[in-house]
Amino acid sequence: MFFFRLRILSFDIHPRVVWGFSYGNHSGLDSQEKTSGYDNWAIGIYKSSSSEPFDFSGVNMSNPVLTAFDVTDIPAAFVADPFLTYENNIYYMFFEVMNTNTDQGDIGLAISNDGFNWTYKQIILDEEFHLSYPCVFKWANDFYMIPETYQAESVRLYKSNNFPYNWTCVKSLLEGEGEFFVDNTIFHYNNTWWLFTEAGSNDLLRFYYSDKLSGPWLEHPKSPIINGDANISRPGGRVIIFDTDRIVRYTQDDDPYYGNQVWAFEITTLTKTSYEEHRVGRTPILKGFDNWNTRGMHHISPCQVSGNGWIASVDGY
Repeated sequence: MFFFRLRILSFDIHPRVVWGFSYGNHSGLDSQEKTSGYDNWAIGIYKSSSSEPFDFSGVNMSNPVLTAFDVTDIPAAFVADPFLTYENNIYYMFFEVMNTNTDQGDIGLAISNDGFNWTYKQIILDEEFHLSYPCVFKWANDFYMIPETYQAESVRLYKSNNFPYNWTCVKSLLEGEGEFFVDNTIFHYNNTWWLFTEAGSNDLLRFYYSDKLSGPWLEHPKSPIINGDANISRPGGRVIIFDTDRIVRYTQDDDPYYGNQVWAFEITTLTKTSYEEHRVGRTPILKGFDNWNTRGMHHISPCQVSGNGWIASVDGY
């Protein structure tokens, strides 16, 4: 989750505003009082029996699977932005944990043998600035992460030296004084790396590409892909490529308020000079109806399972 600063100073984080919600300085408050100042984002698991990553439901699921109360190593206000990865018959989930001691996000880890029952492990990445949206991916037998690091005014690439632990920053892919890079979402397609990032206003989606993961990264000639529409600009989870060449991006809806639902768009044309997409369906693919997410949902990370089905980590409040 992106926390907008009223001033751009060196990691000055008080006061801060989330688009639609405001958080002030909580110093001097006990843990329970601190937690009450935040919305109670939690993480759930949805599933789909479809061959396409669109028709997800939480029906007959025991949700949420993770809340702030599951975090054992720091005082937590909420958990959100879950990214799901499957490796060696184990499901790994990386997500934001809002640390009430520091009033900033850290990256947490949970694991599962079946994708439905989860055990919180620990905080695996903590910086002097806010972290969220840990976009984890595998490339050339190594695991990488691009978390949101907007307070560092850059898009930073981390690498795990002992998956799923020991993450270190290896390079800044994009950077610029006064720049906001929010909910950075990377994917590889047609021998090219592609990166969506939101500019901090919730209504401007920028797009970059590179021949190599390490760069150099160039802004796409069609960027910004979306300009002036907070319903469909800000990334809302992992980009999915399925059936060889079908590409889906998910976007959170931030109008009339932050994080109220999630839409899917299928990218139909993608080259270094062209970009086209269309909305999938007339209704959002995520909209909270359960008692834990009735106010909103703003993230999905699908993972294909055997038998043409999917499970997905989602969040809501």
